[in-house]
Amino acid sequence: MAISHLKPSTHLVGLVPCSENLPSGTALKPGDIIKCLSGKTVEVVNTDAEGRLILADAISYAKRYKPDVVIDLATLTGSCVVALGTFASGMFGNNDKLKDRIKKAGEKCYERVWELPLWDEYYGLIKSSIADIKNIGGRYGGAITAACFLGKFVEGFPWAHLDIAGTFLVENDTPYIRKGATGVGVRLLVQLIQDWKKMSDADKKIKK
Repeated sequence: MAISHLKPSTHLVGLVPCSENLPSGTALKPGDIIKCLSGKTVEVVNTDAEGRLILADAISYAKRYKPDVVIDLATLTGSCVVALGTFASGMFGNNDKLKDRIKKAGEKCYERVWELPLWDEYYGLIKSSIADIKNIGGRYGGAITAACFLGKFVEGFPWAHLDIAGTFLVENDTPYIRKGATGVGVRLLVQLIQDWKKMSDADKKIKK
């Protein structure tokens, strides 16, 4: 809504994946194999890692718009809070130019981000012997393996993932925001769009 009031020249699409999270006779169970919108299969190791399942489908759905870039935001993991606390959102992605733009926008509006790696070794932690991918890694690096999971559904476009689990809520008033829900990401995305310049084909190079 905030961006729409600016009437930017850039064409934007917002996707909100939603699902009622209630137990039933058809609820997810550990050991289930599910098929995603992309056709990839997922081994459900932990049913608490459910948000990434619908987020993955949203990323796959975004492909039909032939996007120049895709940015997702989610209160995805407690591991990100452990890693970065409440003062920075975790940033992951496959394109250095996009990540640099996000970082600069975050510094301008004081919604700071900190990049974490998506190395091959982390992708190895979510390999499955009975499906294309597991929905969770091991004990360590949970924010990273969650981002790796999402990365498996990114197909041919620059992408960034912001884990806002530590920044979506503050317990005390600060000089720039009141105690409670912060709306983190709104200022950052508005700033990003205000500063946006079309990316060249060279700038769209992605890391595989």
